[in-house]
Amino acid sequence: MEVRLDGKVVLVTGATQGVGRAIAETAARSGVAGLLITGRDRKRGDAVAVQLSAIGTPTVFAAADLGAPETPPMLAQACIGRFGRIDGLVNAAGLTDRASFINASLDDWASLFAVNARAPFFLMQAAIAEMKRRGQGGAIVNILSINAHCGAPELAVYSATKGALATLTKNAANAHRFDRIRVNGINVGWTDTPAERVMQAETLGQGPGWLDAANAAQPFGRLFSVNDIANLAVFLLSDAAGPMTGALIDQEQWVIGANR
Repeated sequence: MEVRLDGKVVLVTGATQGVGRAIAETAARSGVAGLLITGRDRKRGDAVAVQLSAIGTPTVFAAADLGAPETPPMLAQACIGRFGRIDGLVNAAGLTDRASFINASLDDWASLFAVNARAPFFLMQAAIAEMKRRGQGGAIVNILSINAHCGAPELAVYSATKGALATLTKNAANAHRFDRIRVNGINVGWTDTPAERVMQAETLGQGPGWLDAANAAQPFGRLFSVNDIANLAVFLLSDAAGPMTGALIDQEQWVIGANR
């Protein structure tokens, strides 16, 4: 089976590195007609847009702070203005700041929910409105986290944001299934990303050997790669996924609910 996105226009947030970057590249190699990618780092974003355009997919980068309320409608309009439509949306951007019941602040709560839940909600709102206007359906993929099931103590607020987005994923899928708009989510397991390398080695002080130790402790001998996540995300965007909607897929190598 060949997964293709020929002729589709896709908006991907958090696409300057990590999972979002891998999804954008996989989409480009799958034949999309246009990509609007977003991130906070303009230099890095412009470089990614050039690389993806060289593959043959017209790609535009929009520098954006998803913590700002005006950003979601601005991004949607930028995509429509450049490409004329939105066929697919991937909410891949997210903050992973640690905040537990013991030490979380109001600022932690506000910033994490603004980027991880509020921004995806209003991006979905704008994309759904455009998809309904055109009457051609569409697909949305939300990148969640396995922590949506509970999460480690230090990830209390982060986990809550992903739990909120999980509910919104199902709600949007239910509300717009007769508009032929499919909305699915991926509960991503522990993945080797540039941001996670900084978090583990530097922020959490685990040092340069953390990745080898983490890989060795996994059932399949390694953490997920960004390409693992990208392959599933692009499948869910594509027609190969059929009418599937409202699914929250645990992309994990530990079986949820099992006693480890």
